Amino acid sequence: MTLHVFNPEHDIALASGLSNFTAPHAGRQLRGDLGFLPALWAAEGDCVLVDHVASAQRAFARLRNRVGAKEVRFVSADELLHLAIDYVEPWGWDNALVAALRRKRVRDDVLPLKKELEQVRQLSHRRTAARLLPLLQMEGTVGEVTECYSVDAVEEALAREGRVVVKAPWSSSGRGVRFVTELAHLAHLRNWLCNVIRRQGSVMVEPYYDKVKDFGMEFTATPEGIRYEGLSLFHTQNGAYTGNVLATEQAKRDALSRYLPLQLLDAVREKIVATCELGPYCGPFGVDMMLVRPVGAVAAETGGTCLLHPCVEINLRRTMGHVALAVSPTDDDVRRVMRITYTTHYKLSINKL
Repeated sequence: MTLHVFNPEHDIALASGLSNFTAPHAGRQLRGDLGFLPALWAAEGDCVLVDHVASAQRAFARLRNRVGAKEVRFVSADELLHLAIDYVEPWGWDNALVAALRRKRVRDDVLPLKKELEQVRQLSHRRTAARLLPLLQMEGTVGEVTECYSVDAVEEALAREGRVVVKAPWSSSGRGVRFVTELAHLAHLRNWLCNVIRRQGSVMVEPYYDKVKDFGMEFTATPEGIRYEGLSLFHTQNGAYTGNVLATEQAKRDALSRYLPLQLLDAVREKIVATCELGPYCGPFGVDMMLVRPVGAVAAETGGTCLLHPCVEINLRRTMGHVALAVSPTDDDVRRVMRITYTTHYKLSINKL
């Protein structure tokens, strides 16, 4: 039996590196409200760990008829002791999740070793994306990143680029990202920079690009290699995820073809499959990308066609793009949007586009 776990606080838990980790309130509420999500891709007879079984059943029932999901069983943490679990498939692996499952007597042989968890944590550092980026560079692409170990190094990057984006090595959903346009602004961020560098060892600094559109590619790492799963066209607000377009792969390719040659998209995908090294990690992952508006002489050379930033970051876990792929239509003429909204609770909805 496979046990699925939605732990959206995963990125923050990775940043802490702690086994005894308490997620922020928003993370705990997101997990509680949307804990049923793995039922959208789970196989018949699988179990999904949730905070409140009855609430998960009600929330999932509202979606099930629309997405055609299979029959799964929602279970509470107290039930884990009585289940014959052969495999655990979380949103993402971290020390906090393993410690929580061990406390509920989930067998060690279905959990990753401490060494493997540390390897996954290091691979989840934004340094991994920085190393992959040069391998994906070709005509029509853009992107560079510098790892800075001091505030002085950040100041040098700002003086060189004019405008930069500073990112904490481990962060999530827009947190840990700062846009810096002038030295005076950097002075206001000095305490934040010092704290991040002290806790995480460095910050990643990138030029500021005139973004046109976010999107991504979703993959699965297997012992046999990297498998491509599909495109993810998503929306963000203030750096935080808000929704995904649900459409066929062809419809998503058609949408992107208005901005860049599809041959470039295919070439980048093939390079990721051939060159992305993720060590012992097996499981879903996503590569976030963006379309960039060219400026100056480059704009004249490209005739206004967008440039592709092929690796903004790598998410070494399941992503909302994978969720979207699990519920995407098979008809080219059908397009929907999957959104996460919040009033007093988080809610996932699927509506016509």
